[in-house]
Amino acid sequence: MGIFDRFKKTQRDIAKEEIIEVPWHVLSEMEQLEELAEQSKTTPVTIFKHSTTCGISKMVFRNFERSYALTDTQMKLYYLDLKAHRNVSDEVGYKFQVIHESPQILVIKNGNVVHHASHHNIQAEALKNYV
Repeated sequence: MGIFDRFKKTQRDIAKEEIIEVPWHVLSEMEQLEELAEQSKTTPVTIFKHSTTCGISKMVFRNFERSYALTDTQMKLYYLDLKAHRNVSDEVGYKFQVIHESPQILVIKNGNVVHHASHHNIQAEALKNYV
């Protein structure tokens, strides 16, 4: 890439290059919850419960993605669409003994919730404390 190639790019092209891809895994099946609990014994697991029709949830989700900086080997990050998988969301609450809120994150280590937050208290930077 030559020095002048940067001038040929639009601001949008430059912004796309700076985007860090968040390593999401989809949580959509009840059976996955046992797998997540087992997986959390070797790698911390975070579940992000997101309501696709809620403006606050969308804003928190975007902010979370912008500031998330961990790799898939440091933490497994699961996305749960509450509207599409309400039964899974309910089971998350029962299994991990956390009252449902939306948006919400749960950090699981050794099969237990070690941190949870909702709404504007969701901070991607805080997850570094659980790696």
